[in-house]
Amino acid sequence: MTEIGWIGAQLAAARPRAIGALLRYFRDLDLAEEAYQEASLRALKTWPGKGPPRDPLAWLIFVGRNASLDETRRKARQQALPPEDAISDLDDAEASMAERLDDGLYRDDVLRLLFICCHPDLPAGQQIALALRIVSGLSVKEIARAFLVGESAMEQRITRAKRRIAAASVPYGAPDALERQRRLGVVAAMIYLLFNEGYAASGGEAHIRLPLCEEAIRLSRLLLQLFPGEPEIMGLAALMLLQHARAGARLDADCAIVLLDDQDRRLWDTALIAEGTVLVEKALRHRRPGPYQIQAAIAATHAAAARPEDTDWAEIDALYEALERLQPSPVVSLNRAVAVARLHGPESALAMVEPLAAPLDGYFHFHGLKGQLLVQAGRDSEARAAFARAIVLANTAAEAAHIRMQLDRLGATR
Repeated sequence: MTEIGWIGAQLAAARPRAIGALLRYFRDLDLAEEAYQEASLRALKTWPGKGPPRDPLAWLIFVGRNASLDETRRKARQQALPPEDAISDLDDAEASMAERLDDGLYRDDVLRLLFICCHPDLPAGQQIALALRIVSGLSVKEIARAFLVGESAMEQRITRAKRRIAAASVPYGAPDALERQRRLGVVAAMIYLLFNEGYAASGGEAHIRLPLCEEAIRLSRLLLQLFPGEPEIMGLAALMLLQHARAGARLDADCAIVLLDDQDRRLWDTALIAEGTVLVEKALRHRRPGPYQIQAAIAATHAAAARPEDTDWAEIDALYEALERLQPSPVVSLNRAVAVARLHGPESALAMVEPLAAPLDGYFHFHGLKGQLLVQAGRDSEARAAFARAIVLANTAAEAAHIRMQLDRLGATR
């Protein structure tokens, strides 16, 4: 990794906690975000020449805080911020700042920031969008894609959320136990969207964005510490662990997508699988099934198969059927069609897929799966049309390349 690349990774990793700490200090979302951006600019200017500080996170918080205070002083015609040489060697100030990072109720500023962004005064869509922007630093384009809406519409949604928090004078302290419970579902949804953004690598990269996945898993573990008896939080953590366990096998050396059946299962992370399996089993023993628990059970069923042919597709079909009842969704039905195809053949699966065409016409995976089912059914000309539509909707170069490979195979079998 280049020096600039390393600095970028450090800035991305520090962002949630730095903004959380700055928000706790300034009690203003915009000011906290601006302070962090200013600190990042100074890091890009200072670190290459002087080397990184001993504690990059504390440095960013310290510099961001002082930069914002300096702006206030300048407006009041008071003392300016010390020169770069002074602030780039923080030593004791850096250490004392680091010691104060976790002095709140939650021992983690990121979690505090999540609960602020997911305040019940905001509509659910605004809560999640704001948290993805402020906490995780995703671009408006990335968030819009996750919500399947236009970029300008998402920009307006985030702006409205910030204004609403400011106008409502939302308290920046830690909410009480009842308030935490009210916000928990939205926080969990935000964390899973964050994981999916990294898992799907929809920002245009040809690779999985592992730091986003790892940050989402870290946040889910923090939620488990706060809510150790909540089965849906166990299910959420289990689901992400089990999916993340396959990260090392999902792309080949050329960053081409490797489908589940073709993955080298020796590359799966057995420690993550074990942790996720224990969590989902523990969650299901509470007998309060929820969407995350069921999805985690599906992932655990896949993980339990040493070979693709050992997969218990009947169990997976039954779990998807339960998920359809609990949380009806065209995407859930689309995923169930994979199991139906394994159990009853491609034509049965296509009969399930066809009614989903209208709601999922703009969804890459709908056309990709339909194309694969049509190939299995021997309907090659229809498969080409489905694959052509999928290429148009591909979010990454890897997705587009995978579909082109399917088309090349069709051409070779003419």
